[in-house]
Amino acid sequence: MDNALLIQILDTSFKVALGALIAMGAGWWVSRRQRPPVTEKESPESRRLAMLEGISSQVGQIAHLFGKYASLAAESTQYGERWPLPRKKELEQINAELVDEFRKLADAEAKLLMLGEKNLERCLRLYTLKMASFRKQVYVGRKDITPEQIAGLKQDIAMAREKFYDMLSKKYDRLLVSA
Repeated sequence: MDNALLIQILDTSFKVALGALIAMGAGWWVSRRQRPPVTEKESPESRRLAMLEGISSQVGQIAHLFGKYASLAAESTQYGERWPLPRKKELEQINAELVDEFRKLADAEAKLLMLGEKNLERCLRLYTLKMASFRKQVYVGRKDITPEQIAGLKQDIAMAREKFYDMLSKKYDRLLVSA
């Protein structure tokens, strides 16, 4: 075999091998950047913290929706038959969203029971029951309820919410210390 031909074959082989190495290195680098870094196994305390944060978020969402619902429902009792149709439709939409959030809140109650947090679950259930009671007492077309009575019902709900968050906060703080 000719020396020139041998050098060309070796040169070409070297270039192919070098290109393959560069491609493998680039592929490894890209896959490493796209994949989340491998972390240590999550501790039980951090999992409990994450679950409590999720429950808190769900309760915050329902509190927001309930606030909108309560304002519209109270407004409907003040205006009676003169209440505009667009506001009624808005209340219906908020009511549908609220029903969906109540289902999610039932999931949150189940998570609390799963975590062994019976007192927190009872407190959350009491908060939920007070909101449900408000919905039964303050509705479109009701004329015999006063704004003061509505305010009293709202105050009871606010107190139940505050009690739940106080208990949740204490539990969360204890878990943070141990984590």
